[in-house]
Amino acid sequence: MIDIGRYNVLKIVKVADAGLLLIDAEGEEILMPNEYCSEDFELDEEIEVFVFVNKEGNKIATNLDPKIYLYEFGYLQVKAVNNFGAFLDWGMPKDLMVPFSEQQYKMQLGEWYVVYFDIEEDKQRLYASSKIDQWLHNDTLSVAYGEAVEVLVIDESPLGYTVIVNHEHRGLIYKNETFVDLDIGDHFKGYVKKIREENKLDISYHPIGYQNANSSNSRNIYTALVEKDGFIALNDKSSPEEISAEFGISKKAFKKAIGQLYKEKKLLIEKDGIRLVKK
Repeated sequence: MIDIGRYNVLKIVKVADAGLLLIDAEGEEILMPNEYCSEDFELDEEIEVFVFVNKEGNKIATNLDPKIYLYEFGYLQVKAVNNFGAFLDWGMPKDLMVPFSEQQYKMQLGEWYVVYFDIEEDKQRLYASSKIDQWLHNDTLSVAYGEAVEVLVIDESPLGYTVIVNHEHRGLIYKNETFVDLDIGDHFKGYVKKIREENKLDISYHPIGYQNANSSNSRNIYTALVEKDGFIALNDKSSPEEISAEFGISKKAFKKAIGQLYKEKKLLIEKDGIRLVKK
């Protein structure tokens, strides 16, 4: 069956006046309207498309990328409000509805909200909910210490930032360990710093093993190395322009930062770049 709210790999079987006719392995057909079709295609070619439901209730294939995926959380803006609910901009032609029954607080036009993207299976109707607590659980965890995780900031307090972890769990990033200002809706890669009693998650903005460094430049370079598979083609011989383009700092600051990391045996300075020391 062709899944709504997800990407599907479908085969092009026919060219129609309205667009391309696609089919899945079970024989279900769907239209990809001309406005979403590439000029470069072949019959029997398999393509990956996102599927949504149009105003007439029909499944439609598109090459557009949504701002949120089914069974996940996102931060979206209200485009309209009427007697049925609020309607969010999620990058598709038909806005995503949040029924009044699924609003934690009454939504306002133009405001942004963290929502969960779900489907009424019996009606094949997509909707969102700002009552996010019902989809978060820490009873059993799918993450481990040190693991890289997806993080979405949902609240701020004097202590730190409440975050959603991997679209499943609730976690906390402490302000005195962050070294950057975060906003609700920020989405980035974080790291599991600690699992406390009752499976409460402490999340680090920086990779585990270097979150307590004194130099913000060293932290940023170390984080960049982790995210780029352990190697960056810059070293103390690189031009100031190259260093500034990558890290936004001077060559002097860069040399000092990588020197600190080198002394702490966090990286190697090689002929063609810097390399993370993997333990």
